[in-house]
Amino acid sequence: MGSAGANSRQIDGVGGATSTTSKVAVVKSSQQPGVDVEYTFIQVAPDQAKIDMTGNCGNIASGVGPFALDEKIVRAPQGKEEIDIRILNTNTGQTIVETIQVTPDGRFREDGECHIPGVYGTSSPVKVAFIDPAGSMTGRMFPSEQRQETLTVWSRSVGRFDAKVSLVDAANPFVFVDASSISIKDHPSWPDPNDTSFLSVVEDIRRAGALQFGLAADLETAGQVRGTPKIAFLSPTEHGDDADIQVLAFTMGKPHASLQLTGAVCLGAAMSIHGTVAWHLASTKRNERVPKHGMSVGGHRLASPLPMGIRHPAGVIQAETTLRLEKDGQVHVDKVAVLRTARRLFEGNVFYRA
Repeated sequence: MGSAGANSRQIDGVGGATSTTSKVAVVKSSQQPGVDVEYTFIQVAPDQAKIDMTGNCGNIASGVGPFALDEKIVRAPQGKEEIDIRILNTNTGQTIVETIQVTPDGRFREDGECHIPGVYGTSSPVKVAFIDPAGSMTGRMFPSEQRQETLTVWSRSVGRFDAKVSLVDAANPFVFVDASSISIKDHPSWPDPNDTSFLSVVEDIRRAGALQFGLAADLETAGQVRGTPKIAFLSPTEHGDDADIQVLAFTMGKPHASLQLTGAVCLGAAMSIHGTVAWHLASTKRNERVPKHGMSVGGHRLASPLPMGIRHPAGVIQAETTLRLEKDGQVHVDKVAVLRTARRLFEGNVFYRA
């Protein structure tokens, strides 16, 4: 990717000099029952010679199904115009079902009218559904056993302060921060998200969240794994906005230009669970308690989900969440689905230096 020598521009490689464009998926056929394809996700740091394989990336996952079909790792039945591909992410052990369009000769159909904010042009929709997304790294959706809590943070920049957060592990572990809950002396409102002091505070919150998640033993260890947990600031949308919630996510220490797909999945799940920061902010926006999530009982769908709009810096992504009621009365997240697009950019050999 070109990160050797800590050259953040990745000139001597094929990376795009951002964390979003410095990712790898290693794909193979699966021998596991009920799984078509397996892939391992690798996050390559653009500014240092390090990789992170602790989590998953939904955006690169959206290309796994189309790639597997075109490479004949899986084959579409003759005459099928749409197929489901069951994919296992080896990093988290989670199953993803991708619904993709197929051409008459059995390849992935790229052309279509689906538009993704922040991506030029239109393509065919790739529906990415994370099945049972809770507990991707910790085994539980709420590892701290709290749907909402106050996190005490010691910052090198501004000292001690509190933040209202929800620690949610669905598709990827995220520290969701209620942006309005933070009050720091001399900083009544947050500065430019690209301000280095602000980014330092964000990283301090993320590290404190890692400890509370149980993903790190101390703050120093938490700082060594930059990919997980991830962190995002939440706020209600403005009056007249059709979206349900607004988010500013961060990736590898910098503001995300849009939103990680796993972030949309995790946030979609959190918005559907009573008591989380996300649920509270979305409910306040709608000024009502009418749920948008779907519901299934005993494998039977009782209600279909409605799209929940998540506004990010590049636009709005829609998440559809279905909850599942178990026999013991417990409610679990059955699946969260989002739409993406994908197309083949190039193929060939990459030459690297040992």
